[in-house]
Amino acid sequence: MQALYDFEAPKKATNLSLNSDLLKKTKALNINLSATLEQALKDKLKNIEAKKWLKENKNAIQAYNDYVDEHGCFSDEFREF
Repeated sequence: MQALYDFEAPKKATNLSLNSDLLKKTKALNINLSATLEQALKDKLKNIEAKKWLKENKNAIQAYNDYVDEHGCFSDEFREF
């Protein structure tokens, strides 16, 4: 499985524009903005990549589901439930 991104890549300073009240309140709570944004971007990237994978593999997934509907699952003979 391919990694979402290079975890070892160096950090890079970035300028952002944020709602001033949001920034003030998060700073008051000692929320690490860099770590929070990095996690949010990682989650967003993971979600987008998952949707992309599903779209790219839609035909194969449908073909497998059609096969199972017609012939059953390959392990049905071993099921005990």
